[in-house]
Amino acid sequence: MAELLRMPEVAAGASSAVLSQWPTGVGASFSTGDVIAIIETDKAVVDVEAEADGTLVHLIATEGQEVTIGDPIALIAAPGEDVGDVDAALASLGVDSSSGSDAAAAPTQAPVPASPANDPVPVSAALAPAPAADVTSEAALPTGRLFVSPIARRIAKEAGIALTGIAGTGPNGRIRRRDVEAAISGAPSAAPASPAPAISGAPASGFVDIPHSRLRRAIANRLVESKTTAPHFYLRGSAHVDRLMALRAEINNGEDARVSVNDLVIKAVAAAMVRVPAMNVIWTADAIRQFHTVDMAVAIATESGLVTPVLRNVDDMSVRHIAATTKDYAERARAGGLKQAELEGGSTSVTNLGMFGTEDFDAIINPPHASILAVGAAKEQPIVADGHVTVGSVMKVSLSVDHRPVDGATAAEWMRELIRLLEQPAKMLA
Repeated sequence: MAELLRMPEVAAGASSAVLSQWPTGVGASFSTGDVIAIIETDKAVVDVEAEADGTLVHLIATEGQEVTIGDPIALIAAPGEDVGDVDAALASLGVDSSSGSDAAAAPTQAPVPASPANDPVPVSAALAPAPAADVTSEAALPTGRLFVSPIARRIAKEAGIALTGIAGTGPNGRIRRRDVEAAISGAPSAAPASPAPAISGAPASGFVDIPHSRLRRAIANRLVESKTTAPHFYLRGSAHVDRLMALRAEINNGEDARVSVNDLVIKAVAAAMVRVPAMNVIWTADAIRQFHTVDMAVAIATESGLVTPVLRNVDDMSVRHIAATTKDYAERARAGGLKQAELEGGSTSVTNLGMFGTEDFDAIINPPHASILAVGAAKEQPIVADGHVTVGSVMKVSLSVDHRPVDGATAAEWMRELIRLLEQPAKMLA
């Protein structure tokens, strides 16, 4: 019997997701485990796999459409089943057939405004992550209409960009995702849609409202959740990292694939977690959950906002493996290609602003983690040892800790171990 395929809850607490692509066409058969839909959450692209063999009969949600979790997105049937009257089948399942479309892959047709010059064009600095490929393709419509892919239309709407001023590079002038992104990055600043009234005697000032992206809203909500539910306390330390820098130079000597200072810090954090397992925990409603392996999130900045993919079993990874994995995560994060499973789990995070010259900062814990390590730049400065002053590289680190599962003494023990490993890096490779 035909049944409805519904929008799954792929991210905890999500109320909706975007139907990104339909890899399987209407009328096509699929097998258990095949990807029949690709959806987009605030931070990742998620493959929806078939739970059983079947046939895709009718599409209810179109590509680029935001759908509430649990709402129907397609009608599917058993292999070889003849559904017959699709409208009647949908009606029997409580779905209005007019809400669906067998042409979901067709791009949205956007009417051309009579006076495009009057459209406000605020410039957005933050784009929501999007699927890696824009696959829609159609013939051009008659004069007076624009031809736009669903993803391009959604991004333009979020950024407040008028489609009429964008030249499409797709077949027959179709506007694609990359065309909209290019327009946003190169668009001149424009007046806000609702400029503030001038106040007599006050200096004139202008502004532009940048609409919140889905990712920016998600980041804001999680940060507020963290600061209001997890009682933070902070520990700071300084490590003499001349040996660490020398080890990095030796590892990279003659190699094409480079290991960063952050890769070595990640390895040191994992080794410290092994030595102080009481830090490798998270808080749950009923217990303190202590992990047997070290899973660690790494903060990656993208144009859309911050994402934190998780490295698994870092305690067993070589430094080169860490470097290759973090590089892969960074590339896919900036292309919007991370999977939801790669953003979940772990007990701690590492965030590094040293490449910007920042020497010292505190970070907000990434729920449900119990800690996050903020890493600053290694700077040359005077070092006093045995009554003598020398010059060496010093790195400052700050540990933010959730006081519910971790006591101050435990965190201090962990910080001492981390500093020792950063200053004697050969120990973390043993």
